[in-house]
Order: sequence, then structure tokens, then C-alpha cells
Amino acid sequence: MPKIQPEIGYLPDEKPPIWKLLLYAIQQVIVMFPATVAVAIITGFHISTTIFASGLATICFVLVTKRMLPLYYGSSFSYVAAIGSLMASEALAGKTLNEKIAIAQFGIIMSGFVSIAAGLIVNRFGQDAIEKILPASITGPIAMVIGLTLAGTALTDAASTSGAIAVAESQAALGQNMAWIVSLVTMISTILFSVYLKGMAGQLPLLLGPILGCITAFIVKLATGMDLFKVLPATANSGFFALPIFTLPKPSWLAVAAIMPIAIATIPESTAHVYQLDIYINDLAKKKGAGKHYNIADKLGLNLIGDGIGDMVSGFVGGPAGTNYGENISAMAITRVFSIPVLMAAAILAMVIACFTPLINAIYSIPTAVIGGLEVYLFGAIAAQGIAIMVEKKVDLFSSKNIALIATIMVIGIGGQFGFGGNIPFFGIEIPCVAGAAIFGIILNIILTLGDKTAKKIS
Repeated sequence: MPKIQPEIGYLPDEKPPIWKLLLYAIQQVIVMFPATVAVAIITGFHISTTIFASGLATICFVLVTKRMLPLYYGSSFSYVAAIGSLMASEALAGKTLNEKIAIAQFGIIMSGFVSIAAGLIVNRFGQDAIEKILPASITGPIAMVIGLTLAGTALTDAASTSGAIAVAESQAALGQNMAWIVSLVTMISTILFSVYLKGMAGQLPLLLGPILGCITAFIVKLATGMDLFKVLPATANSGFFALPIFTLPKPSWLAVAAIMPIAIATIPESTAHVYQLDIYINDLAKKKGAGKHYNIADKLGLNLIGDGIGDMVSGFVGGPAGTNYGENISAMAITRVFSIPVLMAAAILAMVIACFTPLINAIYSIPTAVIGGLEVYLFGAIAAQGIAIMVEKKVDLFSSKNIALIATIMVIGIGGQFGFGGNIPFFGIEIPCVAGAAIFGIILNIILTLGDKTAKKIS
């Protein structure tokens, strides 16, 4: 009889040999790197600090969740619109970059309380309690608004020569045309890589696409003399190693209003990740004959609390808000390596990389057009996630209540962005459009739910 080969893989409480552990950790860093860095570039946060914060927040997440949930914490695109709008707002005009980041940090820290509160509610009342307050008919449209309000930014960046090394005013038209070429190459290649590449390469389209975009920008420079690479900012470090730039949060209710409600949109995503892990890990445990069941799905509340702690830790040192990464879960599913020690090693490795100056400065110099091409795809994907949430939860799109929620959230969010530049003037208060749409949707849902119950009692 042929000898049965044992199943290869590592469960959360298993530790690979040190050389394998390091290789697996490097892979996890590579997978999280493109998206985490892209968020830093788009929002204007310091790249080295953002990478460092992702590692530190991951370590805190693993410890808070009692080393039971193998999830990597990284910067979330869901917050990009809110953070970007806040930092570009007239209220912060004239402030330095670090001052703007400090104000945004306060909103990021406060957003952590939303996830923690959601986790405590799940632990006390079960997941159904969250879904009553935040049904898919609210979280889906909010995710769509988050993506679509960034559409203008994506196209503007795609045609931009902002920060480029040698684009004179007389060359503006040529510069824009070259920027379009670079951004289109970046966008189309990223899409093709994400659709057609398989295996580990299929997990790296957000890295491979921008690399091809940068190569195109270099070819443009050789062919036309048009240098689209950006000048390093004054904040860029010199030398070989340098500590990230840390800033302390500065209290601001404007930041709270702009950023805190966005945490609502990350709850369904985080929930899905936990259920995915439960399936993958227990499948491996069964095939390995481990003789035990990992109750991952039952730890949803703990996961949300850990997510909130991650936001607070990241925000305190100067990093963007985030969530646990689906990219890293995919990498674990492909390699069958769910080892907590591997994720801890990856987090430490990310913190070390954050101090490697040549790499950080190289990232700073990426052409705006490359980022723009990436944004067109990524921001649209965020909106598509909103549709996926509603499809997954089987939202009845013929229900008058659901139509009312979806319609008002979409128009308030998108209309606020394109009609008022992101902040809606309301009785003397400037309300961020995404936050306003989310809050209105929650209130309307409560009113309609109470009305529905009253109508049923009367009938």
C-alpha cells in the first residue's frame, strides 16, 4: 500500500523551525506591505511610522486576543477618505504635516472605542445585537460611499505631476499626458496581475503593479526627459538607519466626528475574517489529526476588542487606523501556516524594516501618477465590497425600508463630497460626509425599526 503523506502545515499554537519561521514571516510582511504603505502615501502619514505601527499593533492584538487569533493588523483603506479629507480641510490649513497627523491621531484613537464597544456587545448579547444596529443595508452603502467619495482623488492623482522632480510650467501638458500613461499602466497591470496570477505571485498584485508603473515612469524619463519621480520631502531621513517620526495625539472633536464613525464599516469585514479563519484552521487540524477543535468563530467579540486596541496603539504612535488583513489570511490559507509565532516574527520584522532609511525614501519618491493608477482600482474595490456585503447578507432590495436606508446614505455621503467638498454645512456645523451618512443611516434604521414594530402591534 502507498504510504500516506502527512498533511503539511502549522496550527496557531505550533512553531516552525527557526529558519522556516523567518521565511514565513518575511512572506507575511511582503503580503501586508503594499496596502499598508499605500494607505500611508495616500493619507500623507509618515511611511516609516505607519509600517512600525502595523507591527506594534499586531503584537498588541495577538497579546490581547490571548495568542488565539492569527491575524495581522494593517492600515485600512476604509479610513482613507475621512483622514484625507480631514488633513486637507480648511480647518487645518496652515498647520504643519506633523500637527495635522497629531489631530488625526486623536480621531483614530477614539475610533478604537467603537470596535471595543462592538466586541463587548457581541460578548454580552451575541452577534445578532450588532447586526440589529448595523445591518448590511447600512454597512454596505457606507462601504460604497467610502470608496466612491475618493473617485475624484484617484483620477486627479492619476493625471498629476505633483511633487515631480522636473516638470516645468511650459511642459504641463506633456507632463500630464505622461502621467496618464504611467497611471494606466499601473492600474491595468495591477488588475491583470490580481486576476491572472496564481500562487504567491497572485498575492502580490499591489506590489507588482506599482513596480511596473515605476519602470514605466523611468522609461518615460529616458525617452522624454520628463522625470515624474517625486522630490524627497524635508521629513525624509538620511543615513542608513533612523527611527520613525513619532507624534503625540492632539484632542480634536473635528477629528472624532470625521474618523470615529468609519469604524462601523470595518466590523462586517473583521467578522468575515474570523469566520474564514475558523474554516481554514479547523480543516487543517482535521487533516493533521490534531484531535482538537479551534473555536475561532466564537472569538468574534475578542477579535473586535483586539482590533480596537490595534487602532488605539497605531494612533498613539502616529499610524493610520487599520484592521486585520484579508491578504495575510489568504497567504496563510495558501501556505497552511497559521502559526502565531510566525505572525509575531512578522510584526517584529516590520518594525525593523521601518528603520531602514533607503527603503523608506525609495517609497517616498514613487510618482503620484503610480499611486493614482493604484487608487482607481483600490477605491473602486472598496465600493464593490459594499455590494458584496449586501449580496452576502441577502439584503432585500425590494424592501421599502432597505431602499430608504441605501438611498439616503449614498446621496448624503457622495453628495456631501462632490457638493460641499467633503464637509456638509448643517446649522453652523461642518459634518464630514461619510460620518454624516453613517450617523443618519443608523438613526433612520432605529426609527424605521421602531415604526415597523409599532405597526405590527397595531395590526
